[in-house]
Amino acid sequence: MVAEKHFTLDMTIAKALAVHPGVAQVLAGFHLGGCAHCHLGQVETLGEVCAGYGIDSEKLLEVLESVLEPAEA
Repeated sequence: MVAEKHFTLDMTIAKALAVHPGVAQVLAGFHLGGCAHCHLGQVETLGEVCAGYGIDSEKLLEVLESVLEPAEA
């Protein structure tokens, strides 16, 4: 069974941030959007951001999806 994907490369930053509050922390972990001179545009897509900043897109999507995984007890 393939798990549903909540994040895609054509999703805007604004939509990704709306999915879960932890998305902002993930982006900051990839050094995206955490400083005054590199504010991410809300209409940019995750794919555009990855291409523009040299981020491994598959890794970013993997980490974003992990934010929504239930914690193991």
